[in-house]
Amino acid sequence: MELMTLKAVVRKKEGLAVEAEARGFKVIFDEPEDLGGTDTGMNPVEAMLCSLGGCQAIAALSFADDVGIDVQDFWVELEGDLDLEGFKGLSEARPGCSDIRFHMHIKSDSPADKIEEFIELVESRCPVGDSLANGVKLERTKITIEK
Repeated sequence: MELMTLKAVVRKKEGLAVEAEARGFKVIFDEPEDLGGTDTGMNPVEAMLCSLGGCQAIAALSFADDVGIDVQDFWVELEGDLDLEGFKGLSEARPGCSDIRFHMHIKSDSPADKIEEFIELVESRCPVGDSLANGVKLERTKITIEK
């Protein structure tokens, strides 16, 4: 087994905004003003949708040549349903997304049946899609209290 451990750090900025960093790359997450943020970045759930679409697109681009698919363009439209009452603790609804839908677009001269097989391969190899669909163990390893 070839295990790769990925690392990230997320730190408070101003208000609800936070800065995430991995491998020297930084992203600001925030909430829209109507949810108490200052709208300086996408919220973490939007980032999760982007991560899924990005992973699917990278998988498509990574495996296209291997299976002989000519990808001239590829993009994914995604949407997720989030019950805000669950997030706010106002109901028994779960705080996370109940449903995520995605619509893949591919521009290619390859035959439709080959493209459909290819998309099944892309979905089966996407680490973010696998993590969302099959769950992942979340383990808090420590709490450090700074004074």
